Amino acid sequence: MFIRSDDKISTSQTSIFLTNTVLGAGILTLPRSVTNVVQTPDAWISVLLGGVMIILLAILMVKLSQQFPSNTVFQYSKRIVGTIPAAVLCLLLIIYFIIIAGFEARVMAEVTLFYLLEGTPVWAIIISFIWVGAYLIFGGINSIARVYQIVFPISILILLLSYFLSVRIFDIDHLRPFLGEGILPVIKGLKSTILIFTGFEVIMNLVAHMQHPEQAVKAVVTGISIPIVLYLLTVVMVIGGLSTDGVLRSTWPTLDLLRSFEVAGLFFERFEFPFLVIWLMQMFCNFISFYFNASLGISQVFGLKAPSVFFGLMPLIFLTSMIPKRINDVFNLGDAIGVMGIIMFVLIPGMLSVIYIIRKKGLKQDV
Repeated sequence: MFIRSDDKISTSQTSIFLTNTVLGAGILTLPRSVTNVVQTPDAWISVLLGGVMIILLAILMVKLSQQFPSNTVFQYSKRIVGTIPAAVLCLLLIIYFIIIAGFEARVMAEVTLFYLLEGTPVWAIIISFIWVGAYLIFGGINSIARVYQIVFPISILILLLSYFLSVRIFDIDHLRPFLGEGILPVIKGLKSTILIFTGFEVIMNLVAHMQHPEQAVKAVVTGISIPIVLYLLTVVMVIGGLSTDGVLRSTWPTLDLLRSFEVAGLFFERFEFPFLVIWLMQMFCNFISFYFNASLGISQVFGLKAPSVFFGLMPLIFLTSMIPKRINDVFNLGDAIGVMGIIMFVLIPGMLSVIYIIRKKGLKQDV
């Protein structure tokens, strides 16, 4: 069983869990992906608007989940739409989590291969991440949350320190003119911001694990606001440091920003390597969240025991991560996940909430 009476997390742990689920490889890829669509320095506005929309959707998910205490979306969806439609919906959500887990594992491997372990087979790096991830989720959600509490402050400190040191090459003129081509490019950029927030649907499972589910709205607003601020800061600092053209020419613009300056006299004169080592831990947490939620779904939908689910998912995640052949294929998979995310946003909080409201009186009579 995944949900035990003693396997609960606090409100602060829920916020950090959600933050670590949303905050990951997007720090490295977001500036390029959103600028590529917007084509103006106003890409940061797309991130801000997209973040506000995500918070509203997340609150809707929380309100729905609070109507079914101690039940995850895999459990209460059948009470809303029926057994067969719920099984289809849950299966789509499980596949969605597996694909994102494979994508995150592949991005971790690509970054590690490019900057740290050149020449190492990509499959060897991915397998290592998956095995360590399986070991962690064996301890349950409380163990995962405790690891997140250790990693989160370290990764945020290094990120903010890196941006602080990059101020020396920051040029405010790179962010001008403000809305020089109107609001339409900003609206187009909203789609690209979806990818970085994909996975916040896990809140519909986290509410069931909370010690104080009545505080779930507070937890989700805090947990998503932190990534919004950090992603917004990332886009502003990267475009301000490299310019729009520089960002479009870069594969990993955030890392290229950190490579653009040196700090004489410090233990690390170049900050991309310490940042990368620490941020791999953050990306690993991101990967763990999707691995865990995919495992949770399979266990609850199909009634399987935890160990068999953990080990059974390992080859599926590995095969998913190996589907892209080149780095451009990895980015294309990320774009596809963004499209899937939009569909899941409509199917899960939207459809379930509407049907729940329509059937609310009947559901209360069944209880």
